[in-house]
Amino acid sequence: MTEPFDGIQGKSKEKLLQALDAESVNVKKGTNIGYLIRGNNTIAIVTSGYIEIIKENEDGTRTIIDSLEENDILSSSTLYIKDSDYETITKEDTNLLLIDLDTVINFQDENKKYYKDFLKNLFLINNEKIRKRNERIQILTKKTIRNKLLEYFKIESAKSGSRYVYLPSTYLNLADYIAVDRSAMSRELKNLKDEGFIEMDGRKITLLYR
Repeated sequence: MTEPFDGIQGKSKEKLLQALDAESVNVKKGTNIGYLIRGNNTIAIVTSGYIEIIKENEDGTRTIIDSLEENDILSSSTLYIKDSDYETITKEDTNLLLIDLDTVINFQDENKKYYKDFLKNLFLINNEKIRKRNERIQILTKKTIRNKLLEYFKIESAKSGSRYVYLPSTYLNLADYIAVDRSAMSRELKNLKDEGFIEMDGRKITLLYR
């Protein structure tokens, strides 16, 4: 997975961050950080921690729109959404590196290798985010909980080339990710297990079908 500073180390990284006037910000767990970025032409690099962009639906259910881990990038363009409908919440203590996008665009010495590497990395990371969103669209367009689960398992199994799927977090987060009710999803998982489609061992899912 591409990281923002791949190929940029030591003094080159120091020079780049200084030239970009990057600001390091520590944020406590449970903080809505939208105010740091929304309305500003800013990108934030997650240097540690975990963040979720969450939509609160009218019926009280939650949908995880996006999740960000170390080396992911959050930008003002990501947060075009209204404060009342969406929250950008730190799920653990998080450190962000804030950079003004205009400073990146107007960099004075664009021929520096570390600057070119930084731009290339940003491009590759953005492409990866687009791929992940396309995967999620594939899942959300399925009409039933069963088909959403099977599509999720199919995608994750293809990534690893294995019939084993390891859930990255809790079953509640999986329900939020595929935008279904947790109880209804648990019933469907039990049905899939009883019908011989899957085996379940904690967060480990074994696919018994092709």
